[in-house]
Amino acid sequence: MSYTRRTKDELAHRVAQDIHDGAYVNLGIGQPTLVANHLPPGIEVVLHSENGILGMGPAPAAGEEDYDLINAGKQPVTLLPGGVFFHHADSFAMMRGGHLDICVLGAFQVSATGDLANWSTGEAGSIPAVGGAMDLAIGAKQTWVMMDLLTKQGASKVVAQCSYPLTGIGCVKRIYSDLATLACTPEGLKLIDKVEGLEHAELERLVGLPIAAA
Repeated sequence: MSYTRRTKDELAHRVAQDIHDGAYVNLGIGQPTLVANHLPPGIEVVLHSENGILGMGPAPAAGEEDYDLINAGKQPVTLLPGGVFFHHADSFAMMRGGHLDICVLGAFQVSATGDLANWSTGEAGSIPAVGGAMDLAIGAKQTWVMMDLLTKQGASKVVAQCSYPLTGIGCVKRIYSDLATLACTPEGLKLIDKVEGLEHAELERLVGLPIAAA
């Protein structure tokens, strides 16, 4: 039976469906920023950016960008009514103090038990330090990862043990991917959902690890 991968927007929509009303959420650089455009109507979600913003809105329309108003990835953003700006140090105090309900991050690798590697592959020219990712990964009440399940070479990004430098240990609760949504637990991976047509055995083959059924 054939299956179709989730597009980046479909994946962002899937992540957004699990964010609860009233949540304070940080969206990491890259794919996670798309989640802001898919938050369900009728709920209040306060988006945080580590460069010092609370109350970000969706991406601006083409031609309406204000490059004095950017997120941590230097992308232009909008500000909702009641949104505020503050010092970088105050932003990190929020992250480290456990005040964020959810952070959504990209990753190079995630282990079955929730270890996160998302800042360096060890290759020449990689960014020189982990930056705020470690503060987010450990400080948020829940850390979710949003990524393609496989590398361009077809290797699983979900692994038994990360081979890249770690960002945090045992911090990832959920992996949202283009093929399946998985929970990371001390006992290993558990299936939350998968794309239509993808057999459980095929998903386990792709990942190379056992996955407990939903």
